[in-house]
Amino acid sequence: MIRTLVSVVELGGYADFGPLYRRLGFEPETVNSGRRALSTVKQLEPAAVVAEFNYQSDFRDRTSALESLLALTQGMADARVVVIYEPRDEPQLERLRQRFPSFTAIPRPVREADLERVLRNGMA
Repeated sequence: MIRTLVSVVELGGYADFGPLYRRLGFEPETVNSGRRALSTVKQLEPAAVVAEFNYQSDFRDRTSALESLLALTQGMADARVVVIYEPRDEPQLERLRQRFPSFTAIPRPVREADLERVLRNGMA
């Protein structure tokens, strides 16, 4: 059985984890926008999603576009969500976690070993 992983890379600035995802048994699909991520996740219903938290202070009713993605994945019982964030944005991330408690967060700089551990633990 092929397990899909959707990687949402809007800002990047870290290694390409495609080889790691494949080594862990995922077929990675990379998208570069929140809007594209929503349609891809709806279509593929992935086993895992790795996305960035890009805090946007100009949003009045939300902290980031990630909220829509997290709302969508809540209805997918088997989907594991990993969020990459900037340590300076941790207070805003915690506000997001209050609404969507089911994701795992990894601070930048992202270490492959940390990402591997989180994905392995979530997929056992």
